[in-house]
Amino acid sequence: MKPEKSQDTTQNHNSLPSGKDWGWAPISSKQWKQQIQFELKGADYNETLVWNSPEDIQVKPFYHKDEFKGVAQINTKASEFRICQNIFVHDLEKSILRATDSINRGAESIRFTIEDENTDITKLLQSLPLEKLEIYFKLTFISIDFVKKIDAIAKEKNTKIYCNLDPIGQLAKDGNWFTTQEKNNFETLNLLSKETSHVSLFSIDGSIYQNAGANMVQQIAYSLAQANEYFNKITTFGKPVVFEMAVGTNYFFEIAKLRALRLLFHLIAKEYHPDLECHLLVTPTKRNKTLYDYNVNMLRTTTECMSAILGGADAIANLPYDALYHKDNEFGDRIARNQLLILKKESYFDKVNNPADGSYYIENLTNQLAEKALTLFKDIEANGGFLKQLNEGIIKRKIQESADKEQELFDAGKEILLGTNKYPNKNDRMKDDLELFPFVKIKPRKTLITPIIEKRLAEKLEQERLKAEK
Repeated sequence: MKPEKSQDTTQNHNSLPSGKDWGWAPISSKQWKQQIQFELKGADYNETLVWNSPEDIQVKPFYHKDEFKGVAQINTKASEFRICQNIFVHDLEKSILRATDSINRGAESIRFTIEDENTDITKLLQSLPLEKLEIYFKLTFISIDFVKKIDAIAKEKNTKIYCNLDPIGQLAKDGNWFTTQEKNNFETLNLLSKETSHVSLFSIDGSIYQNAGANMVQQIAYSLAQANEYFNKITTFGKPVVFEMAVGTNYFFEIAKLRALRLLFHLIAKEYHPDLECHLLVTPTKRNKTLYDYNVNMLRTTTECMSAILGGADAIANLPYDALYHKDNEFGDRIARNQLLILKKESYFDKVNNPADGSYYIENLTNQLAEKALTLFKDIEANGGFLKQLNEGIIKRKIQESADKEQELFDAGKEILLGTNKYPNKNDRMKDDLELFPFVKIKPRKTLITPIIEKRLAEKLEQERLKAEK
């Protein structure tokens, strides 16, 4: 017997009453603007409510369906993001214990930083539950034999391992290429791509641009132009390309930045390798972190991790609140890891895929950032490519121009860091708590190019406060 209509308690979105059914009509964006102008009582709408970002994007007070261009075709899986633990490998036994402890306390992936190519990589990995982990390596060298050992382990254990080899990033940050036996770093990478098949080799370190003061359009365009150099010089890509990105506290813009990066990567990569995926490994920026009132760093990294999740990060390595001035320590690591655990397990950030889809504001930002970044990318390619402009100092100069503008805003109190240039605690003392040197380090040496220098906004102010401490 067919049930009566009144007994059917199921409804879908399309069956809900429309505005007209309730006696009112949808309000257009024009009507909203007229009402806002009325409420401003003569004040200029654009001067009062519209502001310009450093990327020259006009941010409006409201966004409306009338101007909505549709959902950007980006697949972001917030439900699958992994909590990553950074571990610097110096003492092998201690690194193994720390990795094991981190996994037991909630880490789902590990990023090992290794400086010595004689490190016993087999011993480092053999006791870890590789079947349920993803492993990243940050190597300060390129060694074919070393990477082949990693590839053999990945094959044997059937685990995902990312080697994150980025010689262009090394040149940008250090001023010199990696030292190799082969003719150049690209020859080494081509040999590795032929002799390995179970690890992801290639990475683009876009975090250096954020930490050096580049605006978001530059961060996206430079990262993609760097990737394009690899596409032109490497013959084989069998695994995803890792983008190591940093995010700041401009919450919605950072969400849009990661989405725009993924969107443009697929646009560019399909011209070379149609099925190639990008893998986003994201960490909070160092640029806005502070020595004084350092607990505020936890608030900053929390919103930054939220942006990373909503923007579609595949893995997030949080930055401990005391990373600027303390050596790696159990407490700082635990707090950083627990921030991500709370977001994932208690705030339900892992329950929805594509969470930013359909937000008029975020979609608008994504489109604008993508359009501006693509324009800059095309300009770089038309003028010889990323490496040419990096060698000529153009990339560094452009980043410095953006960084200087941001520094001027900070020095004038218009770019605010609470506890530092706004409401500072005059009684705060840090002089005796510094285990690490937290400022730009000058290292005179011969380099092929002038490297891109990472610098925090608060460095000058903090140095003055440290000198004034009694």
